[in-house]
Formats: sequence, C-alpha cells, structure tokens
Amino acid sequence: MNSLSEPPAKGSKRRLTVPRFSRNPEVRSIQIGVLGTILVHLFLFLTVPYILRFESGSGVRPTPIPPQFNIELAPDEAATEIPAPEEKPPPFKFVEINPDAPDNVPDNTENFASQNQQSAQEEETPDMSGNRPAMEGQTEIKTESIVTGRLIPPSPPIPSAPPQREQNEQVEQTEAPKREQIPLSGFEKSPDSPEDSYGSNIAQLPDGSADVEKHVEGLKDAPMAQNATGMVLKIDPKRPQPRPQLEKRARPAIFTENKIGTSNIGNIGRDARWSEYGEYLQRLVESVQIQWERILTQSKVYPTSGTRVVVKFELNSKGQVSRILGVEGTAGELSQSSCVSAITERAPYGDWSEDMMRVLGSEQELTFTFYYQ
Repeated sequence: MNSLSEPPAKGSKRRLTVPRFSRNPEVRSIQIGVLGTILVHLFLFLTVPYILRFESGSGVRPTPIPPQFNIELAPDEAATEIPAPEEKPPPFKFVEINPDAPDNVPDNTENFASQNQQSAQEEETPDMSGNRPAMEGQTEIKTESIVTGRLIPPSPPIPSAPPQREQNEQVEQTEAPKREQIPLSGFEKSPDSPEDSYGSNIAQLPDGSADVEKHVEGLKDAPMAQNATGMVLKIDPKRPQPRPQLEKRARPAIFTENKIGTSNIGNIGRDARWSEYGEYLQRLVESVQIQWERILTQSKVYPTSGTRVVVKFELNSKGQVSRILGVEGTAGELSQSSCVSAITERAPYGDWSEDMMRVLGSEQELTFTFYYQ
C-alpha cells in the first residue's frame, strides 16, 4: 500500500540559518572579538582612501612659509671703531747661524736668528735640493748647528808656524839690497812767464829722495823695510807658508749628518731672519755656554761621555728665570745641578723690548739640552 504524505502548507517558507553565539562564555567572548576586528578593518578599508585623497583645487592645502628678510643697521658715524685684536703669530724656530757669513735676507723661512742669513755651502754635493747645507756628522743627536768654534774675545790674526826643516838644512839668508837715497834738493825758482805773472819757489823731489846728507848708491826699487840685522829670509817657492787664519767665534757644536745640500755655493750659512728675540737668545745661549764651561773647569769632574741633561725653565720679561719646570737626564745629579746653575747664575739677562713682549707675552718657556762628549 502506498502511503501518502500531506503536502506542505502554502504559507510556510524556508528560513536562513543565523549564526548564533555559543552559550559558553569563554567561546562567546572570542567570537565577539573576532567579529569586531573584522568590522573595524572593513570600515578602515572603505573610508581611508576617501580621507587621504587630494584633488587639485580641493583638499588640504599646505601652510605657506612666510618670507624671510634680514635687517642691516647703518653704522653710527659718531661711534668709535674698536680695532680687532691682533692674532698671535705662530712660533718660529730659533737657529744659530754662522757669524762670519754675509748678511743676506732669505726669501722664505720659518727660522729666526741674530742675523739675516741665506743657506749656502762651500762645495757641491750630489743632491742639492735641500734648504740647509750638507754636513758630515753623527746620526744619534739632532742639532741645528752648522759651525763650531770657541767663545773667546776677538783676537788678532794668528800667524802660521813656519815649515819644519831638516836638521842639516840651513836657512839661506841674503843681505838685503840697499836702496838708492838722494839728498833732498833745495828750492828752485820758477821764472815769471808770461811777463804779467808772478814767479814762485817750488820744491822738486826726484825719485829716491830721502832726508840724508850724502848720496847713497843702491837700487831704486829695493824694499825700504829691513830687519834689525839687515838680512832677509829667502822665500822657498817649494814650501809656501799657509795664510794666517782668524779663529771662529762660535759655540762648540755637534754636527748632525745631512746628505741633502743646498744649491747656493759660498760661505756656509742657514736660512734665518734677524729679530730682536733672536739676537737676545743668542746672547743668552752664549752666556750659559761660558758659565757652564767655567763650572766644569772649577769642579774638575767631567761626566761620562755620551750623557746629557735637559733643563726646562721659564724666563720672564725682566730676563729673570722665574722657575725651573723640570730637570732630567743621564749624567747624574751633580751634572744636573751644574746645568741649572749655568742658567740661573748669569741671570737676569736683560729686559725685553716692547716688540718682544708684544709677541711673547710676559713669560716664555725654554728648553736647554746639555751634551757631554
């Protein structure tokens, strides 16, 4: 038998399934949070493009930048102009020059000294592209010295010693030739010529005239100067005597080896410009050198060769040693004390000039190095 079912009613419709939140409180809170996040992102996705869109002639305009300008005040003509402070020149390097070299202002140099001088050397060297003379010396100590000598007062030329001769060789002497001497003549009268002039008496002195009573025969060109014995030493052309030499007045110096010479050939020199400070320092250095040698002579104790002492001190504008900043070295305490005494015992060294104080101020720091060789 077939079973017949009743048809659905006409008014009945199929309903959509609506999601429902869970009855569990924890699960329901998670569902609500996820749904809220989705809605917020959907809102931003739809509204942000409209907010950030700028069309020409519409939208948000940038704030205009106000124009900039400067104000310049005209200077008051009645106001006095304050001069700008002069900049302190950079420190220069003091060097000792050759006192026998000619005075010559160098073109360009950072050195100053007690005399204007230009670099030169006596002989040519393979390399002459430097600015100081080529020197033979040592390589351990760096110095700026170019000449050496002794600090003694100027003395007359020292004649060279005569050449040594063999014992059996006799010095050949010859009698000095006599010079012809003619007695002085009397006064002779010059006649009055022409007739309207006046006559005069003139003295005529012939060659060889001398204040003698009688005529002495001899050679006209014989030398007048003779020694006490009337004998002259015959000159040996094979053994000429060297020329007398003047002793150089300079401090004893240590030379530093320098292979690169200068292009100028002449009396040895160093590029330097004269300044009052350079002349002042040269006198100070020489005074310390003389006092140091005097102390060494009196003490009769000489330190070990190759040692040194370095003294750093301050000198004020009165030429006084205001304080000793440091003493160090390898020569021992006695030698260090001698070096300090050589500096302090000769002070004061004289007042500074206004130009020196303008450049150096009221004090200047100096460093002296004493070498025992």
